[in-house]
Amino acid sequence: MTTSISSAEVSSREDGSLETSAPKTEASIPKPAQQPVYRVPHSLASRFIFLNLCIAIVLSALAFGTVHSWALLLFSLGAFVTVVLWVIDGWSLGKLRISRNPLQIPLLGMLALGLIQLLPFGDTPATGALMVPASRALSFDPYSTRMVLVQVATLLVYFAATLVFTDSPHRLKLLVRTIIIFGFFLAIFGLTQSFVSPTRVYWVRELAQSTAFGPFINRHHFAGYMELTLGLPLGLLFAGSLDKEKRFIYLFGALLMGLALIMTNSRGGIISLVAEILFLAALTMVRRRKRRETQDNAQRIRNAALRSALALALIVGLFAGVVWLGGESVLTRFVGTVNSDDPTTGRAHFWSVTTDIIKAHPFLGTGLGAFAVVYTRYDSRNGLYRLEQAHNDYLQVLSDGGIAGAALGIFFIVMLFRMGFARRESRDEFRSGVAIGALAGCFAVLIHSFFDFTLHTTSNALLFLVLAALATMNGRVEQPTTPRRRRRTRHTSGEPIKTRP
Repeated sequence: MTTSISSAEVSSREDGSLETSAPKTEASIPKPAQQPVYRVPHSLASRFIFLNLCIAIVLSALAFGTVHSWALLLFSLGAFVTVVLWVIDGWSLGKLRISRNPLQIPLLGMLALGLIQLLPFGDTPATGALMVPASRALSFDPYSTRMVLVQVATLLVYFAATLVFTDSPHRLKLLVRTIIIFGFFLAIFGLTQSFVSPTRVYWVRELAQSTAFGPFINRHHFAGYMELTLGLPLGLLFAGSLDKEKRFIYLFGALLMGLALIMTNSRGGIISLVAEILFLAALTMVRRRKRRETQDNAQRIRNAALRSALALALIVGLFAGVVWLGGESVLTRFVGTVNSDDPTTGRAHFWSVTTDIIKAHPFLGTGLGAFAVVYTRYDSRNGLYRLEQAHNDYLQVLSDGGIAGAALGIFFIVMLFRMGFARRESRDEFRSGVAIGALAGCFAVLIHSFFDFTLHTTSNALLFLVLAALATMNGRVEQPTTPRRRRRTRHTSGEPIKTRP
Protein backbone atom coordinates (compact mmCIF):
# COMPACT_ATOMS: atom_id res chain seq x y z
CA MET A 1 0.00 0.00 0.00
CA THR A 2 1.08 3.65 -0.35
CA THR A 3 1.35 6.45 2.25
CA SER A 4 -0.49 9.70 1.53
CA ILE A 5 0.32 13.25 2.78
CA SER A 6 -2.49 15.80 2.57
CA SER A 7 -4.35 13.70 0.05
CA ALA A 8 -1.39 13.72 -2.28
CA GLU A 9 0.38 10.66 -3.58
CA VAL A 10 3.92 10.09 -2.31
CA SER A 11 6.57 8.77 -4.69
CA SER A 12 10.31 8.34 -4.46
CA ARG A 13 12.99 9.93 -6.60
CA GLU A 14 16.12 8.10 -7.63
CA ASP A 15 18.11 9.93 -4.90
CA GLY A 16 15.78 8.65 -2.20
CA SER A 17 14.00 11.95 -1.47
CA LEU A 18 10.25 12.26 -1.39
CA GLU A 19 8.03 14.25 -3.71
CA THR A 20 4.33 14.80 -3.82
CA SER A 21 2.03 14.97 -6.81
CA ALA A 22 -1.63 15.55 -7.44
CA PRO A 23 -3.78 12.53 -6.70
CA LYS A 24 -4.63 10.38 -9.69
CA THR A 25 -8.20 9.67 -10.52
CA GLU A 26 -9.41 6.11 -10.83
CA ALA A 27 -9.77 6.48 -14.58
CA SER A 28 -6.15 7.60 -14.97
CA ILE A 29 -4.68 4.57 -13.19
CA PRO A 30 -3.58 2.02 -15.83
CA LYS A 31 -5.19 -1.39 -15.45
CA PRO A 32 -3.16 -4.55 -15.79
CA ALA A 33 -3.35 -6.30 -19.13
CA GLN A 34 -5.58 -9.33 -19.25
CA GLN A 35 -6.03 -12.15 -21.71
CA PRO A 36 -9.12 -11.74 -23.87
CA VAL A 37 -12.10 -13.65 -22.58
CA TYR A 38 -13.98 -15.50 -25.29
CA ARG A 39 -17.66 -15.56 -24.52
CA VAL A 40 -19.34 -17.92 -26.95
CA PRO A 41 -23.10 -18.33 -26.71
CA HIS A 42 -24.10 -21.95 -26.25
CA SER A 43 -27.31 -22.82 -28.06
CA LEU A 44 -29.35 -25.88 -27.18
CA ALA A 45 -28.14 -27.51 -30.39
CA SER A 46 -24.48 -26.97 -29.44
CA ARG A 47 -25.09 -28.62 -26.06
CA PHE A 48 -26.54 -31.67 -27.77
CA ILE A 49 -23.60 -31.78 -30.17
CA PHE A 50 -21.12 -31.79 -27.30
CA LEU A 51 -23.15 -34.46 -25.51
CA ASN A 52 -23.29 -36.54 -28.69
CA LEU A 53 -19.50 -36.33 -28.98
CA CYS A 54 -18.99 -37.62 -25.44
CA ILE A 55 -21.50 -40.43 -26.05
CA ALA A 56 -19.75 -41.38 -29.31
CA ILE A 57 -16.41 -41.71 -27.50
CA VAL A 58 -17.94 -44.09 -24.96
CA LEU A 59 -20.24 -46.15 -27.16
CA SER A 60 -17.75 -46.58 -30.01
CA ALA A 61 -15.42 -48.40 -27.61
CA LEU A 62 -18.15 -50.44 -25.94
CA ALA A 63 -19.55 -51.59 -29.31
CA PHE A 64 -16.56 -53.94 -29.85
CA GLY A 65 -14.46 -50.94 -30.90
CA THR A 66 -17.04 -50.30 -33.67
CA VAL A 67 -15.75 -52.79 -36.21
CA HIS A 68 -19.10 -54.33 -37.18
CA SER A 69 -21.47 -53.03 -39.85
CA TRP A 70 -24.34 -52.32 -37.46
CA ALA A 71 -22.07 -50.36 -35.12
CA LEU A 72 -20.58 -48.38 -38.03
CA LEU A 73 -24.11 -47.55 -39.17
CA LEU A 74 -25.03 -46.17 -35.74
CA PHE A 75 -21.72 -44.31 -35.60
CA SER A 76 -22.44 -42.69 -38.98
CA LEU A 77 -25.99 -41.81 -37.92
CA GLY A 78 -24.53 -40.02 -34.90
CA ALA A 79 -22.35 -37.96 -37.25
CA PHE A 80 -25.38 -37.16 -39.41
CA VAL A 81 -27.29 -35.97 -36.33
CA THR A 82 -24.28 -33.81 -35.45
CA VAL A 83 -24.38 -32.16 -38.88
CA VAL A 84 -28.11 -31.44 -38.56
CA LEU A 85 -27.65 -29.94 -35.09
CA TRP A 86 -24.68 -27.96 -36.40
CA VAL A 87 -26.88 -26.35 -39.04
CA ILE A 88 -29.53 -25.58 -36.41
CA ASP A 89 -26.87 -23.99 -34.20
CA GLY A 90 -25.71 -21.84 -37.12
CA TRP A 91 -29.26 -20.76 -37.87
CA SER A 92 -29.95 -19.82 -34.24
CA LEU A 93 -26.71 -17.80 -33.95
CA GLY A 94 -26.91 -16.28 -37.42
CA LYS A 95 -23.62 -17.80 -38.58
CA LEU A 96 -22.19 -21.26 -39.18
CA ARG A 97 -19.12 -21.83 -37.03
CA ILE A 98 -16.22 -23.66 -38.70
CA SER A 99 -12.73 -24.19 -37.28
CA ARG A 100 -9.65 -23.17 -39.26
CA ASN A 101 -7.46 -25.80 -37.65
CA PRO A 102 -5.13 -27.08 -40.43
CA LEU A 103 -5.30 -30.67 -39.14
CA GLN A 104 -8.60 -30.96 -41.00
CA ILE A 105 -6.81 -30.56 -44.33
CA PRO A 106 -5.28 -34.09 -44.43
CA LEU A 107 -8.68 -35.64 -43.75
CA LEU A 108 -10.20 -33.64 -46.58
CA GLY A 109 -7.25 -34.70 -48.70
CA MET A 110 -7.92 -38.36 -47.93
CA LEU A 111 -11.51 -37.91 -49.10
CA ALA A 112 -10.30 -36.33 -52.33
CA LEU A 113 -7.72 -39.09 -52.85
CA GLY A 114 -10.34 -41.81 -52.34
CA LEU A 115 -12.68 -40.16 -54.84
CA ILE A 116 -9.86 -40.00 -57.39
CA GLN A 117 -9.14 -43.69 -56.84
CA LEU A 118 -12.77 -44.47 -57.72
CA LEU A 119 -12.49 -42.80 -61.12
CA PRO A 120 -12.57 -45.23 -64.12
CA PHE A 121 -8.95 -44.72 -65.16
CA GLY A 122 -7.70 -48.21 -64.33
CA ASP A 123 -6.67 -50.96 -66.76
CA THR A 124 -8.40 -53.94 -65.10
CA PRO A 125 -9.24 -56.46 -67.86
CA ALA A 126 -12.60 -58.21 -68.30
CA THR A 127 -12.94 -61.41 -66.30
CA GLY A 128 -15.23 -64.40 -66.04
CA ALA A 129 -16.71 -66.85 -68.51
CA LEU A 130 -19.01 -64.20 -69.98
CA MET A 131 -16.14 -61.70 -70.18
CA VAL A 132 -18.02 -59.19 -68.06
CA PRO A 133 -15.85 -56.10 -67.70
CA ALA A 134 -14.61 -55.61 -64.16
CA SER A 135 -14.44 -52.27 -62.44
CA ARG A 136 -11.94 -50.00 -64.16
CA ALA A 137 -11.46 -47.83 -61.10
CA LEU A 138 -7.94 -47.07 -59.92
CA SER A 139 -8.79 -48.82 -56.65
CA PHE A 140 -8.35 -52.59 -56.66
CA ASP A 141 -11.35 -52.86 -54.32
CA PRO A 142 -13.82 -50.02 -55.02
CA TYR A 143 -16.35 -51.28 -52.47
CA SER A 144 -13.80 -51.14 -49.62
CA THR A 145 -12.65 -47.73 -50.80
CA ARG A 146 -16.21 -46.42 -50.58
CA MET A 147 -16.55 -47.81 -47.06
CA VAL A 148 -13.31 -46.12 -46.02
CA LEU A 149 -14.54 -42.83 -47.47
CA VAL A 150 -17.70 -43.05 -45.37
CA GLN A 151 -15.64 -43.78 -42.26
CA VAL A 152 -13.19 -40.92 -42.93
CA ALA A 153 -16.07 -38.50 -43.56
CA THR A 154 -17.73 -39.57 -40.32
CA LEU A 155 -14.52 -39.12 -38.34
CA LEU A 156 -14.00 -35.72 -39.95
CA VAL A 157 -17.43 -34.60 -38.72
CA TYR A 158 -16.65 -35.60 -35.12
CA PHE A 159 -13.18 -34.07 -35.33
CA ALA A 160 -14.46 -30.76 -36.70
CA ALA A 161 -17.24 -30.72 -34.10
CA THR A 162 -14.68 -31.20 -31.32
CA LEU A 163 -12.67 -28.23 -32.57
CA VAL A 164 -15.73 -25.96 -32.84
CA PHE A 165 -17.88 -26.91 -29.85
CA THR A 166 -15.18 -27.51 -27.23
CA ASP A 167 -15.11 -23.74 -26.91
CA SER A 168 -14.77 -22.95 -23.20
CA PRO A 169 -12.62 -23.95 -20.22
CA HIS A 170 -15.62 -25.71 -18.69
CA ARG A 171 -16.19 -27.87 -21.76
CA LEU A 172 -12.49 -28.64 -22.00
CA LYS A 173 -12.46 -29.94 -18.43
CA LEU A 174 -15.68 -31.87 -18.99
CA LEU A 175 -14.35 -33.61 -22.10
CA VAL A 176 -10.99 -34.41 -20.48
CA ARG A 177 -12.62 -35.84 -17.36
CA THR A 178 -15.03 -37.90 -19.49
CA ILE A 179 -12.11 -39.54 -21.27
CA ILE A 180 -10.15 -40.17 -18.07
CA ILE A 181 -13.09 -41.57 -16.11
CA PHE A 182 -14.19 -43.77 -18.98
CA GLY A 183 -10.63 -45.03 -19.47
CA PHE A 184 -10.44 -45.87 -15.77
CA PHE A 185 -13.64 -47.94 -15.77
CA LEU A 186 -12.74 -49.55 -19.10
CA ALA A 187 -9.44 -50.67 -17.56
CA ILE A 188 -11.32 -52.22 -14.62
CA PHE A 189 -13.67 -53.98 -17.02
CA GLY A 190 -10.79 -55.31 -19.12
CA LEU A 191 -8.86 -56.59 -16.12
CA THR A 192 -11.93 -58.23 -14.60
CA GLN A 193 -12.83 -59.99 -17.82
CA SER A 194 -9.25 -61.16 -18.37
CA PHE A 195 -9.27 -62.92 -15.00
CA VAL A 196 -12.82 -64.28 -15.10
CA SER A 197 -13.45 -65.06 -18.78
CA PRO A 198 -10.36 -64.36 -20.91
CA THR A 199 -11.70 -65.98 -24.11
CA ARG A 200 -15.15 -64.34 -24.20
CA VAL A 201 -16.21 -60.79 -24.98
CA TYR A 202 -18.77 -59.57 -22.45
CA TRP A 203 -18.61 -63.08 -20.98
CA VAL A 204 -20.82 -64.29 -23.87
CA ARG A 205 -19.16 -64.15 -27.28
CA GLU A 206 -16.45 -66.75 -27.91
CA LEU A 207 -13.71 -65.80 -30.36
CA ALA A 208 -11.84 -68.39 -32.41
CA GLN A 209 -9.38 -66.31 -34.48
CA SER A 210 -8.39 -63.51 -32.13
CA THR A 211 -7.70 -62.78 -28.49
CA ALA A 212 -10.16 -60.34 -26.98
CA PHE A 213 -9.62 -57.95 -24.11
CA GLY A 214 -12.44 -55.96 -22.58
CA PRO A 215 -15.00 -55.04 -25.24
CA PHE A 216 -12.39 -55.15 -28.02
CA ILE A 217 -12.12 -58.05 -30.44
CA ASN A 218 -8.35 -57.54 -30.69
CA ARG A 219 -6.26 -57.12 -27.54
CA HIS A 220 -3.76 -54.91 -29.39
CA HIS A 221 -6.55 -52.42 -30.09
CA PHE A 222 -7.47 -52.32 -26.40
CA ALA A 223 -3.82 -51.60 -25.63
CA GLY A 224 -3.89 -48.75 -28.15
CA TYR A 225 -7.01 -47.33 -26.52
CA MET A 226 -5.35 -47.40 -23.11
CA GLU A 227 -2.34 -45.56 -24.55
CA LEU A 228 -4.66 -42.75 -25.60
CA THR A 229 -6.63 -42.47 -22.35
CA LEU A 230 -3.48 -42.84 -20.25
CA GLY A 231 -1.86 -39.76 -21.75
CA LEU A 232 -4.22 -37.21 -20.20
CA PRO A 233 -3.81 -38.08 -16.48
CA LEU A 234 -0.08 -38.54 -16.92
CA GLY A 235 0.21 -35.23 -18.77
CA LEU A 236 -1.56 -33.38 -15.96
CA LEU A 237 0.68 -35.10 -13.40
CA PHE A 238 3.96 -34.42 -15.18
CA ALA A 239 3.00 -30.81 -15.91
CA GLY A 240 2.10 -30.17 -12.27
CA SER A 241 -1.38 -29.00 -13.25
CA LEU A 242 -3.25 -30.74 -10.44
CA ASP A 243 -3.95 -29.78 -6.84
CA LYS A 244 -2.19 -31.91 -4.26
CA GLU A 245 -5.37 -33.64 -3.10
CA LYS A 246 -6.13 -34.78 -6.69
CA ARG A 247 -2.72 -36.12 -7.63
CA PHE A 248 -3.09 -39.51 -5.97
CA ILE A 249 -6.48 -40.07 -7.63
CA TYR A 250 -5.10 -39.35 -11.09
CA LEU A 251 -1.98 -41.40 -10.40
CA PHE A 252 -4.07 -44.37 -9.28
CA GLY A 253 -6.21 -44.13 -12.40
CA ALA A 254 -3.15 -43.93 -14.63
CA LEU A 255 -1.53 -46.94 -12.94
CA LEU A 256 -4.68 -49.01 -13.41
CA MET A 257 -4.85 -48.12 -17.11
CA GLY A 258 -1.19 -49.00 -17.48
CA LEU A 259 -1.69 -52.36 -15.76
CA ALA A 260 -4.59 -53.17 -18.09
CA LEU A 261 -2.43 -52.25 -21.07
CA ILE A 262 0.42 -54.54 -20.02
CA MET A 263 -1.97 -57.38 -19.22
CA THR A 264 -3.13 -57.39 -22.85
CA ASN A 265 0.17 -59.12 -23.61
CA SER A 266 0.75 -56.74 -26.51
CA ARG A 267 4.44 -56.20 -27.15
CA GLY A 268 3.75 -53.14 -29.28
CA GLY A 269 1.59 -51.76 -26.50
CA ILE A 270 4.29 -52.28 -23.86
CA ILE A 271 6.93 -50.61 -26.02
CA SER A 272 4.57 -47.69 -26.70
CA LEU A 273 3.76 -47.33 -23.00
CA VAL A 274 7.43 -46.97 -22.07
CA ALA A 275 7.94 -44.54 -24.97
CA GLU A 276 4.93 -42.50 -23.80
CA ILE A 277 6.29 -42.12 -20.27
CA LEU A 278 9.75 -41.15 -21.51
CA PHE A 279 8.19 -38.68 -23.95
CA LEU A 280 6.28 -37.04 -21.11
CA ALA A 281 9.38 -36.79 -18.94
CA ALA A 282 11.41 -35.24 -21.75
CA LEU A 283 8.66 -32.85 -22.84
CA THR A 284 7.98 -31.46 -19.38
CA MET A 285 11.68 -31.00 -18.60
CA VAL A 286 12.09 -28.70 -21.59
CA ARG A 287 10.68 -25.48 -20.22
CA ARG A 288 9.89 -22.35 -22.17
CA ARG A 289 12.29 -19.44 -21.88
CA LYS A 290 10.03 -17.22 -19.74
CA ARG A 291 9.58 -19.94 -17.16
CA ARG A 292 13.25 -20.80 -17.23
CA GLU A 293 14.18 -17.23 -16.43
CA THR A 294 12.16 -17.37 -13.20
CA GLN A 295 13.98 -20.47 -11.95
CA ASP A 296 17.52 -20.81 -10.71
CA ASN A 297 19.77 -23.70 -11.69
CA ALA A 298 19.09 -25.64 -8.50
CA GLN A 299 15.34 -25.45 -9.00
CA ARG A 300 15.59 -26.58 -12.64
CA ILE A 301 17.77 -29.51 -11.68
CA ARG A 302 15.39 -30.45 -8.88
CA ASN A 303 12.36 -30.35 -11.20
CA ALA A 304 14.14 -32.45 -13.81
CA ALA A 305 15.16 -34.98 -11.18
CA LEU A 306 11.59 -35.20 -9.87
CA ARG A 307 10.14 -35.85 -13.32
CA SER A 308 12.80 -38.43 -14.10
CA ALA A 309 12.09 -40.16 -10.79
CA LEU A 310 8.34 -40.12 -11.53
CA ALA A 311 8.89 -41.69 -14.94
CA LEU A 312 11.14 -44.40 -13.50
CA ALA A 313 8.74 -45.07 -10.63
CA LEU A 314 5.83 -45.43 -13.05
CA ILE A 315 7.65 -47.94 -15.23
CA VAL A 316 8.88 -50.00 -12.26
CA GLY A 317 5.52 -49.78 -10.49
CA LEU A 318 3.60 -50.92 -13.56
CA PHE A 319 5.71 -54.00 -14.14
CA ALA A 320 5.75 -54.80 -10.43
CA GLY A 321 1.97 -54.56 -10.44
CA VAL A 322 1.77 -56.99 -13.35
CA VAL A 323 3.85 -59.53 -11.44
CA TRP A 324 1.74 -59.00 -8.32
CA LEU A 325 -1.42 -59.67 -10.33
CA GLY A 326 0.02 -62.92 -11.62
CA GLY A 327 0.91 -61.69 -15.08
CA GLU A 328 4.38 -63.22 -15.28
CA SER A 329 3.35 -64.95 -18.53
CA VAL A 330 3.09 -61.53 -20.15
CA LEU A 331 6.73 -60.76 -19.46
CA THR A 332 7.76 -64.33 -20.32
CA ARG A 333 6.10 -64.06 -23.72
CA PHE A 334 7.68 -60.67 -24.31
CA VAL A 335 11.18 -61.99 -23.64
CA GLY A 336 10.55 -65.28 -25.40
CA THR A 337 9.36 -63.80 -28.67
CA VAL A 338 12.24 -61.35 -28.79
CA ASN A 339 14.70 -64.26 -28.52
CA SER A 340 12.82 -66.46 -31.02
CA ASP A 341 13.86 -67.14 -34.62
CA ASP A 342 11.30 -64.62 -35.90
CA PRO A 343 10.80 -61.88 -33.30
CA THR A 344 8.36 -60.14 -35.65
CA THR A 345 5.98 -63.18 -35.60
CA GLY A 346 5.50 -63.05 -39.36
CA ARG A 347 5.46 -59.29 -39.72
CA ALA A 348 8.79 -59.21 -41.57
CA HIS A 349 7.19 -61.20 -44.40
CA PHE A 350 4.08 -59.00 -44.37
CA TRP A 351 6.20 -55.87 -44.61
CA SER A 352 8.32 -57.32 -47.43
CA VAL A 353 5.22 -58.05 -49.52
CA THR A 354 3.81 -54.61 -48.73
CA THR A 355 7.06 -53.04 -49.95
CA ASP A 356 6.63 -54.86 -53.28
CA ILE A 357 3.11 -53.44 -53.56
CA ILE A 358 4.42 -49.92 -52.90
CA LYS A 359 7.06 -50.29 -55.61
CA ALA A 360 4.42 -51.37 -58.12
CA HIS A 361 1.99 -48.54 -57.29
CA PRO A 362 4.07 -45.66 -55.90
CA PHE A 363 2.01 -42.54 -56.67
CA LEU A 364 -1.70 -43.01 -55.91
CA GLY A 365 -1.52 -46.45 -54.29
CA THR A 366 -3.85 -49.39 -54.81
CA GLY A 367 -6.94 -47.87 -53.18
CA LEU A 368 -8.00 -47.00 -49.66
CA GLY A 369 -9.00 -50.23 -47.91
CA ALA A 370 -7.89 -52.42 -50.81
CA PHE A 371 -4.90 -54.00 -49.07
CA ALA A 372 -6.56 -57.38 -48.42
CA VAL A 373 -7.31 -57.84 -52.14
CA VAL A 374 -3.93 -56.64 -53.38
CA TYR A 375 -1.87 -58.61 -50.87
CA THR A 376 -2.81 -62.02 -52.32
CA ARG A 377 -1.49 -60.96 -55.75
CA TYR A 378 1.97 -60.22 -54.40
CA ASP A 379 2.29 -62.80 -51.63
CA SER A 380 5.25 -65.08 -52.36
CA ARG A 381 3.72 -67.82 -50.20
CA ASN A 382 0.80 -68.39 -52.58
CA GLY A 383 -1.88 -66.98 -50.32
CA LEU A 384 -0.86 -68.90 -47.21
CA TYR A 385 -1.85 -65.83 -45.19
CA ARG A 386 -5.08 -63.96 -45.75
CA LEU A 387 -4.07 -60.59 -44.46
CA GLU A 388 -6.49 -57.74 -43.89
CA GLN A 389 -3.89 -55.19 -42.72
CA ALA A 390 -0.15 -54.72 -43.12
CA HIS A 391 0.52 -54.57 -39.34
CA ASN A 392 2.34 -51.30 -40.02
CA ASP A 393 0.19 -48.24 -40.63
CA TYR A 394 2.98 -46.30 -42.30
CA LEU A 395 3.61 -48.97 -44.91
CA GLN A 396 -0.11 -49.41 -45.44
CA VAL A 397 -0.61 -45.68 -46.02
CA LEU A 398 2.00 -45.92 -48.77
CA SER A 399 0.38 -49.06 -50.15
CA ASP A 400 -3.19 -47.75 -50.13
CA GLY A 401 -2.55 -44.07 -50.89
CA GLY A 402 0.91 -43.95 -52.43
CA ILE A 403 3.09 -40.88 -52.15
CA ALA A 404 -0.01 -38.67 -52.08
CA GLY A 405 -1.37 -40.44 -49.01
CA ALA A 406 2.04 -40.39 -47.30
CA ALA A 407 2.33 -36.63 -47.87
CA LEU A 408 -1.04 -36.09 -46.20
CA GLY A 409 0.02 -38.24 -43.23
CA ILE A 410 3.32 -36.42 -42.81
CA PHE A 411 1.56 -33.05 -42.93
CA PHE A 412 -0.84 -34.16 -40.20
CA ILE A 413 1.91 -35.41 -37.87
CA VAL A 414 4.15 -32.36 -38.37
CA MET A 415 1.32 -29.89 -37.77
CA LEU A 416 0.06 -31.87 -34.78
CA PHE A 417 3.34 -31.65 -32.89
CA ARG A 418 4.17 -28.14 -34.07
CA MET A 419 0.86 -26.75 -32.85
CA GLY A 420 0.83 -28.97 -29.76
CA PHE A 421 4.25 -27.74 -28.66
CA ALA A 422 3.00 -24.16 -28.96
CA ARG A 423 -0.17 -24.87 -26.95
CA ARG A 424 1.77 -26.42 -24.07
CA GLU A 425 3.29 -23.00 -23.40
CA SER A 426 -0.10 -21.70 -22.28
CA ARG A 427 -0.23 -19.71 -19.03
CA ASP A 428 -3.24 -21.81 -18.05
CA GLU A 429 -1.65 -24.76 -16.24
CA PHE A 430 -4.58 -27.11 -16.87
CA ARG A 431 -4.60 -26.25 -20.58
CA SER A 432 -0.86 -26.82 -20.74
CA GLY A 433 -1.15 -30.21 -19.02
CA VAL A 434 -3.95 -31.29 -21.37
CA ALA A 435 -1.87 -30.35 -24.41
CA ILE A 436 1.11 -32.31 -23.08
CA GLY A 437 -0.99 -35.36 -22.20
CA ALA A 438 -2.86 -35.35 -25.51
CA LEU A 439 0.41 -35.15 -27.43
CA ALA A 440 1.81 -38.04 -25.37
CA GLY A 441 -1.21 -40.21 -26.14
CA CYS A 442 -0.93 -39.48 -29.85
CA PHE A 443 2.82 -40.12 -29.74
CA ALA A 444 2.32 -43.52 -28.12
CA VAL A 445 -0.18 -44.64 -30.75
CA LEU A 446 2.09 -43.40 -33.54
CA ILE A 447 4.84 -45.60 -32.08
CA HIS A 448 2.43 -48.54 -31.79
CA SER A 449 1.49 -48.04 -35.45
CA PHE A 450 4.92 -49.34 -36.45
CA PHE A 451 3.86 -52.82 -35.26
CA ASP A 452 0.05 -52.97 -35.47
CA PHE A 453 -2.98 -51.25 -36.97
CA THR A 454 -4.78 -49.84 -33.93
CA LEU A 455 -5.88 -46.70 -35.79
CA HIS A 456 -7.94 -48.85 -38.19
CA THR A 457 -10.32 -49.43 -35.29
CA THR A 458 -13.01 -46.75 -35.35
CA SER A 459 -13.03 -46.06 -31.59
CA ASN A 460 -9.24 -45.63 -31.52
CA ALA A 461 -9.25 -43.37 -34.57
CA LEU A 462 -11.98 -41.22 -33.02
CA LEU A 463 -10.18 -40.83 -29.69
CA PHE A 464 -6.89 -40.13 -31.49
CA LEU A 465 -8.53 -37.27 -33.39
CA VAL A 466 -10.19 -35.95 -30.22
CA LEU A 467 -6.79 -35.87 -28.51
CA ALA A 468 -5.30 -34.16 -31.56
CA ALA A 469 -8.03 -31.52 -31.22
CA LEU A 470 -7.34 -31.11 -27.48
CA ALA A 471 -3.64 -30.64 -28.19
CA THR A 472 -4.08 -27.99 -30.87
CA MET A 473 -7.31 -26.02 -30.26
CA ASN A 474 -6.97 -22.28 -29.73
CA GLY A 475 -7.14 -20.05 -26.66
CA ARG A 476 -10.92 -20.17 -26.24
CA VAL A 477 -10.45 -23.08 -23.81
CA GLU A 478 -7.95 -21.26 -21.60
CA GLN A 479 -8.78 -19.65 -18.29
CA PRO A 480 -8.11 -15.89 -18.41
CA THR A 481 -5.11 -14.94 -16.30
CA THR A 482 -4.18 -11.60 -14.73
CA PRO A 483 -0.49 -10.71 -14.27
CA ARG A 484 0.55 -10.20 -10.69
CA ARG A 485 0.96 -6.60 -9.65
CA ARG A 486 3.72 -5.42 -7.36
CA ARG A 487 2.90 -2.69 -4.91
CA ARG A 488 5.37 -0.47 -3.17
CA THR A 489 5.26 0.86 0.39
CA ARG A 490 7.59 3.42 1.76
CA HIS A 491 8.74 4.16 5.26
CA THR A 492 10.13 7.35 6.74
CA SER A 493 13.53 7.01 5.11
CA GLY A 494 11.92 7.12 1.69
CA GLU A 495 13.22 3.69 0.55
CA PRO A 496 10.65 1.59 -1.32
CA ILE A 497 9.69 -1.77 0.14
CA LYS A 498 8.39 -4.41 -2.30
CA THR A 499 5.45 -6.42 -1.08
CA ARG A 500 3.40 -9.16 -2.65
CA PRO A 501 -0.26 -8.51 -3.38
